[in-house]
Amino acid sequence: MQKILFIGGTGVISSGCAPAAVAAGFDLTLLNRGQSSARPAAEGAEVLIANYYDDDELNETLKGHQFDVVVNWIAYTPDQVQRDIELFSGKIGQYIFISSASAYHKPILSLPITESTPLDNPFWDYSRNKAACERVLQDAYRQQRFPATIVRPSHTYDRTMSPLRGGFTAIQRMIQGKPIIIHGDGTSLWVFTHHRDFATGFTGLLGNPRALGEAYHITSDDVLTWNQIAELLADAAGVQPNIVHVPSEVINRYDPEWGAGLLGDKAHSVIFDNSKIKRMVPGFRAEIPFQQGAREIVDWYLADEARQQAAFSSEHDAMIDRILADYTKD
Repeated sequence: MQKILFIGGTGVISSGCAPAAVAAGFDLTLLNRGQSSARPAAEGAEVLIANYYDDDELNETLKGHQFDVVVNWIAYTPDQVQRDIELFSGKIGQYIFISSASAYHKPILSLPITESTPLDNPFWDYSRNKAACERVLQDAYRQQRFPATIVRPSHTYDRTMSPLRGGFTAIQRMIQGKPIIIHGDGTSLWVFTHHRDFATGFTGLLGNPRALGEAYHITSDDVLTWNQIAELLADAAGVQPNIVHVPSEVINRYDPEWGAGLLGDKAHSVIFDNSKIKRMVPGFRAEIPFQQGAREIVDWYLADEARQQAAFSSEHDAMIDRILADYTKD
């Protein structure tokens, strides 16, 4: 039985992959701070409590442990990846880095996007850092055979994660009959992947020697416009959406973080060619459409008033009103 370490393990994506890894027969250990309440640790997994970003604490916690595969879900900068290379080099059979499909060239050069699409995102620091991490790993693989595999999720979600900016705040606005903002004209194409679907493809990479030195994106083939996305969430809530379209550049002036995520990612139409992961993991197919996912999201929030209150952002709600007041005035 192969021993797997997830650094993280209770995030949106990893919380879908952890139980799938246990079910597939892996001996799974999670290393995190033990602070997630919305996504508890997978049943059957051992949990090590440590702060990954604290070098001394990390080294002390991992002392005496040996793993066949290490998956880092929470590395975002080249120095973090370099530290992992130094920590695990010569000790493991595979290191899987969770990158991001947002690192692909923006604006999109051609569709569908494949793993050979260049990485170049001038708009979003998050994406540039992920691409820089990949370069560190590729150099380590070529120069010292560090056993790296790169995985690029696109917009992967679970029931706790509403995809519209503001999360539950946007759903609450629709329920209250208030307008929501959709960037551009709402017709750009987007792909959501349910974390349980992602897990099916991801688990097939664990301990797989054919995956070393390779990069894969794992996404759904369910392509929607942003207008359709808002409509599906509204339908799940039993309401009609009041959509106001605002250019991404305007949104960026009010909220640079939101704007970077739009200009560097979500404002661009995406369609992914998933043939590479399907060749590696025969039978992989994303089976959960966003229509079902939207119902899971809305039902999860509406089932608990305290959950709604905790997720509602009065600051974001007020900003939406401010943008709409300025943008729609004569």
